Amino acid sequence: MTPRQADEFYARLAVANPEPKSELEHSDPYTLLVAVVLSAQATDVGVNKATGPLFATVNTPAAMVALGEERLAEAIKTIGLYKTKARNVIALSRILLEKHGGAVPHDRDSLEALPGVGRKTANVVLNIAFGEPTIAVDTHCFRVANRTGLAVGKTVLEVEQGLLKATPKRWLDHAHHWLILHGRYVCKARKPACPVCIVRDLCGFKGKEGV
Repeated sequence: MTPRQADEFYARLAVANPEPKSELEHSDPYTLLVAVVLSAQATDVGVNKATGPLFATVNTPAAMVALGEERLAEAIKTIGLYKTKARNVIALSRILLEKHGGAVPHDRDSLEALPGVGRKTANVVLNIAFGEPTIAVDTHCFRVANRTGLAVGKTVLEVEQGLLKATPKRWLDHAHHWLILHGRYVCKARKPACPVCIVRDLCGFKGKEGV
């Protein structure tokens, strides 16, 4: 995809959805961080069902540590890998209290040093909570980038770096949201909805004509 096509690609997604938002429910950087950690290998809908009641009373690192691993695990048991995630959330909450004054740090190294937090989670927090122009590459973003030809890569890091290079600066604030939502609802893995895709003519997907 050429730079001009990439700009048009994002421009159309922006017209369709000017202010894309994360579908994970949260109220501040801390609840966002916890929600993203819980969302690994789980759906946003499933996470929201568990965190809705949880965040109503437990929405700070101190409250989470006070809740404890066992009761947290019970509260999120409908989410996959809930025991490991409960352990990580309690551990990261304790670290936030001990090393960061109870606040979510605004730097990648500190974020990635937290239990259960990898590059993707750090990128989500940096982008949504702090307005950093990062692109979090999940399975949807990875698929859209490769399938359309926007940024081709074999690894998540390759795709992330490719997207940062291919995405015009004016679209970086919302780029990963547009790509994730496009992959979730239009450019789906098994049955991409090519006939109704607003960027179909810009897309390099060879199979689009047969859909």
